[in-house]
This record gives sequence, structure tokens and C-alpha cells, in this order.
Amino acid sequence: MPQSLSSGLLTIYPHITSRDRLLLQLLDDHQVLTTDQIHRMLFHARRTCQIRLGELAALGLLERFRFARDGGGSQPWHWTLGHQGHRFQAAAHNRSEPTLRTSRQTVQRLSANPHLTHLLTTNEFFVRLTAHARQHPEARLDRWWSETMTTKQFRTITADGHGLWSVAHATVGLFLEADAGTEPLRSRVVTKLDRYAKLIRRAGPRYPVLFWLSSEQREEHLHQLLRGQHGDVPVATATHDADPAEAVWLPVGATSRVRLADLPSDHGQPVADNPNYDDGVFVP
Repeated sequence: MPQSLSSGLLTIYPHITSRDRLLLQLLDDHQVLTTDQIHRMLFHARRTCQIRLGELAALGLLERFRFARDGGGSQPWHWTLGHQGHRFQAAAHNRSEPTLRTSRQTVQRLSANPHLTHLLTTNEFFVRLTAHARQHPEARLDRWWSETMTTKQFRTITADGHGLWSVAHATVGLFLEADAGTEPLRSRVVTKLDRYAKLIRRAGPRYPVLFWLSSEQREEHLHQLLRGQHGDVPVATATHDADPAEAVWLPVGATSRVRLADLPSDHGQPVADNPNYDDGVFVP
């Protein structure tokens, strides 16, 4: 390990637990999580979570920011990697060591990102699945890919996220479209579903596209738009107030809601560009 990388960082190692490493990886993959989200995924007691996050921030592994609430008060703390956290993740993944300036710019750009709320909404979906799995031993979130990773692996797909959700011995794939209630549904949905249809035609996975919507009104409007369209792409909807693991998903054309684990799912064929397979073997 180069001296510049080891200097200062190695002295932190005795303070980093396996849970801390998991948190650092989650923030490396998904950029930002709130205190409440981290608590539900990784801790039992909220106070223990708050204390540990403060300790990791004091070590330089984490950074935090928050904004004022409209009408008074403050939003929850938003946590992301600090400079030492970026250095640790760079060492773990054999990436170039970031400079202090680069790490600071990353935090500043994230905090000012106009799509921050949408990112947190996307992450919340997977946080809820993770929290559900903690309470239900038969359930697992086997894969949680960010928009960046999903696009990298599936090329033409620009979903907000992708996951593999297992209950007992059944594994369902999914593509998430998290709705913040700010974009016109018609133009966004039609373009998106065309891309999913092309993925299916080239022997890629046929996973349900999940529209997680900001209101019941948006959900009703989307179902009206989708009637008779893109029958080869399975689509289901639910709203933000629902537990995504439960029977809250309404498939297009259906009259009753089903569990995530009961939605139709096909992992596709073991073709070269299908990331689900390694030498013809399905790899969750």
C-alpha cells in the first residue's frame, strides 16, 4: 500500500467494525442515507445508531448535512462518505486515492443536487426491503443496484434501481421507477417501457417494472395510461406509504394487489450481455 494511502488511514482500522464496513459500502454505492434509514437497516436502538454515526464522523469516515424545514425546524441528518471514508473505499476497491479537495467537492455537489429528494426516495424503497428482511428470516434482499450500476450492467436500462428479492426459495427481480410527483407520467412512462421491451427481446430478464408513486391519484392516472400498452413488459404500481414487500402491488390490468414475491419474474437467457449469468449459471 502506498505511504500516502496508509498514512493516517491505518490508525483508524482498529476502530472500524464489520457493521461500519457495511455502512461505508452502502454509502459508496448509494451516496446518501438519513439517520432513520441507517437505523432501520443496521441498528436496533436509535440512540446507539446516533452515537456510532457521530463517532464515525469524528474519525472522518462520514460527513453529514441537513436543511431547514419549510415552516420551521430541521430536516433529518443526511449521511455520506467523509474523506477518510472515500480513502477507505478506494483502498478496498483498488481505486485511485481521492484528494481532500475531491472528497469535499463530492459532498458539496451531493448536498446541492436538485435530485437529492428523488435519490433518497429511491434508497427508501430498498431500505424498507432490508428492514423487512431483518424481521422476516425467510426474506432476503440479494441485490441492490443503484441507477448507475443498473445502467452499467443492463446498458440501455435507466431504472432508478434494480434488485433481487427472495422469499424462501423464490427469487424475483425488479426494476424500480420511483416517482416524486414532479414529472409528466405519459412521456416518461412510454419512453421507459420501450427500453424494457427491447431488453426482453434480446433475451434479457423479464422483470416487473415497479412504479412507486407519490399518491393514489398518480397511481390511478398511470393505470389509465397503460391500459392496452406494452403487454410484454410486466408493470405493477404501489404508493410511497406502503411496505413494498407486502401485498401492495397492483399489476396493470389486475383488480387485486399482490406481494412483491408473487409478481411474475424471468431472469432471461444466459446470453453474453445478461449480468444475471456467469458461464451460463444464474448468480444472484
